[in-house]
Amino acid sequence: MSHQNSKLKEMLKDTNIIPVMVIERLSDAVPMARALVQGGLKTLEVTLRTECALEAVRKIIKEVPEAIVGVGSVNDAAQFKAAHEAGAAFAVSPGVTQKLLDVANEVPLPYLPGIATPSEAMSLRQKGYEVLKLFPAEVVGGQKMLKALSGPLSDLKFCPTGGISHSLAKDYLSLSNVICVGGSWMINKADVEAGDWDKITRLSHEAFEMKE
Repeated sequence: MSHQNSKLKEMLKDTNIIPVMVIERLSDAVPMARALVQGGLKTLEVTLRTECALEAVRKIIKEVPEAIVGVGSVNDAAQFKAAHEAGAAFAVSPGVTQKLLDVANEVPLPYLPGIATPSEAMSLRQKGYEVLKLFPAEVVGGQKMLKALSGPLSDLKFCPTGGISHSLAKDYLSLSNVICVGGSWMINKADVEAGDWDKITRLSHEAFEMKE
């Protein structure tokens, strides 16, 4: 098994939900992270979809030390290296390229690569990966896809992300090959803009309470 992917598997074993954070304003980073952690969700994914994302990662690591902060939407080798330099605990990509696999072999950062087909899953399995992200989960077959993969690829574990709501998450977590679920339903944009961190904490706690 890929050494860094093995580290990731260990890191995620007590995690059921990974909040996917899109941080538009740097000033929201720390209160958002604190709200999620207070709700019980300590493993966070900050996506690189905004200009302030990496600075947000650094601030959260410094000011919310109990959080495990990963970086998502990693699309190329430069972003992978930047995530590592920012102090991220892990990196997540929506899909996978050879260049990403190459940099993942060079840089000591646990890596969760994205797949959408059985062929991609098989290819990564051959390279030693046992924990994969299924993305965009609801679009590519969701729970039916994961149930189908559990037979021929029974040793693989998945973190489905993309289109998953609170109501769907529990069903995903009941599947034998799902290690955790990624989602952003507990971080409503209007709540963030209003600074309603208590609501985000409450929704996070509801997510944390889901049991496999």
